[in-house]
Amino acid sequence: MLLSYAGYIAVAAAAISAALVAGRNKMDWFGVVVLASVTALGGGTVRDVFLGHFPLAWVANPALLIICLGAAFATIALARFMPKLHYPFLVLDAFGLVVFTVIGCEVASSMGQTAIIVVVSGMVSGIVGGVLRDMLVNEVPLVFSSELYATVAIVAGTLYTLGIGFGWPEDWVALGTIIIGFALRLLAIAFRLEMPKFIYDKDIR
Repeated sequence: MLLSYAGYIAVAAAAISAALVAGRNKMDWFGVVVLASVTALGGGTVRDVFLGHFPLAWVANPALLIICLGAAFATIALARFMPKLHYPFLVLDAFGLVVFTVIGCEVASSMGQTAIIVVVSGMVSGIVGGVLRDMLVNEVPLVFSSELYATVAIVAGTLYTLGIGFGWPEDWVALGTIIIGFALRLLAIAFRLEMPKFIYDKDIR
């Protein structure tokens, strides 16, 4: 139950952040809603498709679509106040990342998938929505160039998998994973912790 409520908050946070990106790219209201929905639900959709987990999460629970719609229009209405909420949204985004990751791990684990698939499922759930968002607005995906992001999802997924493997209570494993992953993401933002970048600017011709 706790994870379900956390998932709703994560969906709303992802939809709001995507709606702001849509606004910066001067999209119409339909574009705002589509980008918000793709970002908030895209990771879970891709995860469900490659796992063969049907119906898709938002088909089984249409409330997720309603949350995306509400968050998108709320962002349009309150956009002038959004610059003051930059840091709160970074916190919500970090929360969303780890919650989506844990949900993805839980889905794969409930299907009896192997440990590596559980971790990959968590990572896909956590990051793919943002990747799709950035691709739709023709930007290099943030996950490939910012502070530790996918790495946080992998660490969180690994912790969840280990906890379940040790036979610890699932609710406690989920809560502990969210707390640790959330803290790691906030530390990455605060101290600008990044993966090493590959830079090659030589002409190979």
